[in-house]
Amino acid sequence: MREDKNSKTSQDQNEKVQVQKKPWFWPAVYGGGALMLAGMLFGYNSLVSKVEEAPSSEVAEVDSSPVVETNARTETMKYPFKEADLSKVQVSQEFYEVEANAESREKALMVFNQTFTTSSGISLSMNGEEFEVLAAMSGKVLEVKLDAFTGNKIVIEHADGKQTHYSSVKDIAVKEGDEVTQGQALGKATDNEWNQAAGIHLHFEVLDNGKYINPKQLLAFENK
Repeated sequence: MREDKNSKTSQDQNEKVQVQKKPWFWPAVYGGGALMLAGMLFGYNSLVSKVEEAPSSEVAEVDSSPVVETNARTETMKYPFKEADLSKVQVSQEFYEVEANAESREKALMVFNQTFTTSSGISLSMNGEEFEVLAAMSGKVLEVKLDAFTGNKIVIEHADGKQTHYSSVKDIAVKEGDEVTQGQALGKATDNEWNQAAGIHLHFEVLDNGKYINPKQLLAFENK
């Protein structure tokens, strides 16, 4: 039995040697190894590509939002009416400033039932005619207050900390929560019972971080 086993082992070894001596054996071994190596390299490159692609798309999404915010913060205020109508617009009531001259302070007083109230904005009129009221800056509508006596009011908050208020407006085209763009139509200027002396007008107010400021600091009304 042992001799048969040894004989069989010897025969197997001889056959292996004979196979290895074949001219096609070693090229086949090297070719198979090369194919395995190429497969491993392809799999590695595919894995690395997937890992690199995922962070890049996330970074692009994160970087896009600050650009919008920056643009909103650097937006320059425009007139709350069509700029082509600037030559027709009159400032019928001024913003009340203690340091202003007597004439300006007098023009900044509003009277109702013999009671004087100082103006926290400017009243704009256009030869007694109705005109379209536009958003002076892009922002979000914070409030729409309907009051025929004092005049309907729209409040818009802006990314730079300012608010703009538009009073004595009719045919209001926006609602609370709306996002508006600069120059978008908000409604039309009209009159109201509380400030009848102003006639058809828009009362325009600007707040900077909660403090009323003269809109003329941001908008040029020459000889108005």
